[in-house]
Amino acid sequence: MTSLHHLRAGIIGSGFIGPVHIEALRRLGVKINAICGSERAREVAARWDIPQVFTGHDFQSLVNCPEVDVVHITSPNRHHHVQSLAALRAGKHVVCEKPLAMTTTETAELVETARQAGKVFAVNYNVRFYPAVLQMRAMVQRGDLGEIIHVNGSYMQDWLLKETDYNWRVLASEGGELRAVGDIGTHWLDTVSFILGSPVTELLADLSTFHRTRQRPVGEVQTFSNEAVAHTEDCPVDTEDFASVLLGFDNGARGNLAVSQVAAGRKNCIRIEIYGAKQSVWWDSENPDLLHYGRRDDANAAVLRASAGFTDASGYTDYPAGHAEGFPDGFKMLYRSIYTAIATGTSDGLFADAVAGHEELRLCEAVMQSHRERRWINL
Repeated sequence: MTSLHHLRAGIIGSGFIGPVHIEALRRLGVKINAICGSERAREVAARWDIPQVFTGHDFQSLVNCPEVDVVHITSPNRHHHVQSLAALRAGKHVVCEKPLAMTTTETAELVETARQAGKVFAVNYNVRFYPAVLQMRAMVQRGDLGEIIHVNGSYMQDWLLKETDYNWRVLASEGGELRAVGDIGTHWLDTVSFILGSPVTELLADLSTFHRTRQRPVGEVQTFSNEAVAHTEDCPVDTEDFASVLLGFDNGARGNLAVSQVAAGRKNCIRIEIYGAKQSVWWDSENPDLLHYGRRDDANAAVLRASAGFTDASGYTDYPAGHAEGFPDGFKMLYRSIYTAIATGTSDGLFADAVAGHEELRLCEAVMQSHRERRWINL
């Protein structure tokens, strides 16, 4: 049996999310032997003391590298399919950022290739590993909330609020037809289905674009960057800035989701409210250690992570109450789950696999169809 600490990682991509993967892996004691990307990969490698650097986006050399056991794919969305296939065919385990690919035809191919390869293939739905999310999931499974009536929630950001805010994700050719829903809404959808143990079976979607034209820098900028840009050009936008989605789940519950990347003041706010026949529970990612309970006849309550009444996630939290665990810690716990599955051959069943990634693309295609045809879509 291989130890988690003897596994070696390689990172494809050197933008915002690549170093997030690197930092989480380092905290787990996983050695990172290689990175590939643009010339910026050299800077990232120097900062994190990564010995092998492949520039010119030479992912094939990285996946063929004998000193890499697990490939992390953090490149722009349109590259995920071909890079995942290359890694699997090179005999590597894979951790791929979402969305898994651009179409369900591509994701279906990845599901089958991963099955045939017999390797661990994980999609980077990190929100599953917030302790509050795992606690909510345990409560639903145990019946603490009673029959689930409906779910309400949102995922709000403001990093694309201004006309001068630009990133490759605003272009359908780079990130896919859906942007706000595909980039962040899928996190909410995956997390809620994970908590409920129930998939979405029908939906009605409305998408809207506030900035039809944005100012594109002459040269790229990083995600969430505030760097000043001297020269820009007009860039037509063909993806949505915000969206509303009505949902029906397999267990009979109803739901509604609001998603926006033009919500002033919201930096990275996921809100999930689950209403059951006995009580409700809600959580906000910008205050991640608190879980709120709502009751009809008794006092409402707020419970702090790692304290009494918040114990079902104890295996996925490292710090005592009052020592906040948030965004970076979710990645750490996700990779602990994935790498333990690789090392031991036994999974805890909590991380998203290729099938889950395929199902999220089915949802995205249904969202786009619903918006275009102005009707409910059954999945």
